[in-house]
Amino acid sequence: MALASPPPQTLVLFGASGDLARRKLLPALYDLACDGLMPERYAIVGSGGSRLDDEGLRERARGAVDEFSRHRLDDRRWQAFARGLSYVSAPLDDPDAFGALRERLAALDAELGAHGRRLFYCGTPSSAFPTIVHRIGEQGLAGNARIVLEKPIGRDLASAVQLDGTVREAFEEPQVFRIDHYLGKETVQNILVFRFANSMVERAWSCEAVDHVQITVAEPGGVERRGRYYEEAGALRDMVQNHLLQVLSFVTMEPPDSLAPEDVRDRKAQLLGDMRLLSAQELVRGQYTAGVVEGHEVPAYREEERVAPQSTVETFVALRAWIDNARWRGVPFFLRAGKRLPRRTTEVAIVLRESQRRLFEGAGIERLPAHHLALRIQPDEGISMVFRAKEPGPGMALDTVPMDFSYGGSFRTRPTEAYERLLHDAMADDQTLFLREDAVERSWEIVAPVLDSSATVHPYAAGTWGPSAAGELIAPRAWRPG
Repeated sequence: MALASPPPQTLVLFGASGDLARRKLLPALYDLACDGLMPERYAIVGSGGSRLDDEGLRERARGAVDEFSRHRLDDRRWQAFARGLSYVSAPLDDPDAFGALRERLAALDAELGAHGRRLFYCGTPSSAFPTIVHRIGEQGLAGNARIVLEKPIGRDLASAVQLDGTVREAFEEPQVFRIDHYLGKETVQNILVFRFANSMVERAWSCEAVDHVQITVAEPGGVERRGRYYEEAGALRDMVQNHLLQVLSFVTMEPPDSLAPEDVRDRKAQLLGDMRLLSAQELVRGQYTAGVVEGHEVPAYREEERVAPQSTVETFVALRAWIDNARWRGVPFFLRAGKRLPRRTTEVAIVLRESQRRLFEGAGIERLPAHHLALRIQPDEGISMVFRAKEPGPGMALDTVPMDFSYGGSFRTRPTEAYERLLHDAMADDQTLFLREDAVERSWEIVAPVLDSSATVHPYAAGTWGPSAAGELIAPRAWRPG
C-alpha cells in the first residue's frame, strides 16, 4: 500500500539549530517533499534558544540538505521547500518566549487551514522534554497536536515513569510518538513481511527448529564528541534498552491480528512481558582501548574528550536473554552491541537446530553444521542463508551454496532513510513504528537488574570484536543442558 500525503499541518522542530536537525530531520523533510509525501499545505517552524531568524534557518537548512539529503539539491524544489521554513527564538528558560511561538502558529493555522493540527518534534536532549511540555501546555497548544520524543525516554524505570507522567499532563497517549529510529529502517519492517507472508518461514520460527538467535549492532566509530552523554549512558542504556529490545520484539513477537497500529504494538508489548529479566551472571561488559580501526589508529575510550580518566563505563555489552513463552522456551538470545568494532553492521542471525539424523556419516561426511539465516539491517540491507548441495560428479561430496537477497540488487533502489518514514507516519497519525508507554517501561524493567552492574569491565582493543569473555557467553557449554 502506497503512502499518502498527510493532512495540512505545522511542524515545530525544537532544537532546530542542533546536530540531529542538521543531519537527519531537515534532509528527511526535504526528501519527503521531493517524493510528494509532505502535506499539500505545511509549514516548518524551527525553535530553540539560538538567535536565528527565518533566513538564518533557511541558510542552515540548505547546507544540511546539500550535505545529507538523498536527493540532489535542486534549486526549484529547494525554493518551494524553503518558503515553508521559519524560525522563532524561544529559550526554554524564558516563560514568556513561547508566547511568540503561539502567535506564529496561530497565523500559520489560518493560512494553512490546519485547524490547530501541529507536530511538535523534540530534537533536544531529553532533559529539556519536561520544560517543553510545560511550555506547550501553558500556552494551550496541545489540543489538536502530537509530540515526538527522541530516545532516551528516561535513564531508568523511575525516570521513565516520571517523564511519562509529565508528558501526560498536556498530551493523551495517542498524541505521543516515542521514536526509536531503528524501527524506521526498511529492513526491520521487512522482518514482519518475511515472517508472516512466507508460510515456510513462519512454521520454522520457534523453539522446535531454532537453536539460538544472535542480534549484533557493531559500530567502528567511538564516542566522538558525545563523551559527556556516554559517561551517563553507556552501551546498556544507549543500545540495549531501546534498539536491541525493539529489534528482538519484531523478530520474536506473535502474529498480530492485523497490521493496525495497536494490534502490532499489543503483540510487541506481550512479547516484552514474556521476557525474563536480565541477569548479571549472563552479561559481559567491555571498554575499548587504543587500537586500529579501518586502517586508522584510534585512542582508548578513557582518552576521549569529556571522558573520566578512570571511567568504568561500558562501550561494549554482550548478554544472554530468554523469552518464557511456548514459542521460544529454551532458546537463548545473544545480544551484543559495541563501539570501535571492526566494521559497521546490524544483523540478526537465526541459527537452526542440527539434524538428529546422521544420514551422510556412512558416506564419510562429518557432522553437518547448523544452517543459519541472516537478516541484515545495515549497511548491506538484505537476507541471506546458506544451504548444502551435492557437488557434480561421482561420489557424495557436499558444498555450501549461498542464497542472497539484497534491496539494491532486487529492487534497484536503496531503502529510504528511517527518519523519512517516521516523520511521515507521525504527520499521518500512524503509531505502528513508535513506542508505547507500557513497552518503554517494560523495557526498563527488563534491563533494571544489570543497569548499574558492578561486573568487571573487560578491556578490548579497538578494531577487535570485543572482549574474549563475550565468546564464552555464547559457547554452547555455557547454556546448553548436558
